[in-house]
Amino acid sequence: MEQYNVCFLGFGNVGRAVARLLAAKSSELRDLYGVEYRITGVASRRIGWLAKSEGTNEARGLDVSSLLDGSASPNDSSSANGISDWLQLAQPDAVFETTSLNPESGQPAINYLRAVMQSGAHAITANKGVLVHGYRELNELAQSVGKRFLFEASVLDSAPVFSLFRECLPAVKLRGFSGVFSSTTNVILETMEAGRSFEDGLKAAQELGVTETDPGHDIDGLDATVKVCALANVLMNLSLKPEDVTREGIRELGSSRVQAARTQGKPFKLIARARLGGKGKLAASVRPEQLAPSDPLANVRGTSLAVHFELDMMPGLTITSHRPNLQSTAYGLLADFINAVRSNDRRN
Repeated sequence: MEQYNVCFLGFGNVGRAVARLLAAKSSELRDLYGVEYRITGVASRRIGWLAKSEGTNEARGLDVSSLLDGSASPNDSSSANGISDWLQLAQPDAVFETTSLNPESGQPAINYLRAVMQSGAHAITANKGVLVHGYRELNELAQSVGKRFLFEASVLDSAPVFSLFRECLPAVKLRGFSGVFSSTTNVILETMEAGRSFEDGLKAAQELGVTETDPGHDIDGLDATVKVCALANVLMNLSLKPEDVTREGIRELGSSRVQAARTQGKPFKLIARARLGGKGKLAASVRPEQLAPSDPLANVRGTSLAVHFELDMMPGLTITSHRPNLQSTAYGLLADFINAVRSNDRRN
């Protein structure tokens, strides 16, 4: 039985959901995979850099219940000064990184993940910004230090997209993809189809907890654009940036136009597309489109998300994440953790 030190960089809704899921799945981790864990470090803007070092009295690490109810404090542990000090005190084997998205640069998450792997820990992230601005560097670093850099939860929550290509589709060539990547715009458009206002739709999405911290990132297509870049960079070995993607949001779609499209049987959805053209040039866009009923993305409704791949070995492959929630996002991170430590065990 192997015990792993795990740490959290960022401890908002997603980080707390991962901590709860680890606790709920602890018996399965132990009995099925021979994995035990303790939380030795948590860092967030609210609680600072907390670590339970080897020299403290509590050998089991930080108390999970106090972390989840918000009562954890520096008095319960050692308080570090920044990422390097924190990693030295916490001695992690794996770190969950769930800090806020920075679509312009991917920072400070990229610097954090670099430091994590240089310290000897696996890096597991839900941050799509790092795949846009730092994927190649971080992936090469992971290989050089013999650690895993995994990010399944970054685009389609727990749906296996990156691992599907990595493990199950060797030698396949990805020619292009299209997707519904925004639960928020789905909810807004469907609310407008029902005769209510744009504002009502946004409020409904916020109440469901599916919007970005800045809902403009969803409405104006920026979040979907970042996901397009993440997929293209990882799966097509490109260096696509948000400014390379033609982008149009849903703000200018009036209710009457949205309702008319639904009546026609060709509703609007915010569609992300990327396709290789002549000489290997990629054309990428995010914009509202009317979809025919035969389109593989036409029936993606509510908070569900989907991606359709065009491959040289098959005409199409569609993956749908039905009504993803906080727990499914957390599961993507948990699955990455299990795969990271199991792969390390196999190498040893």
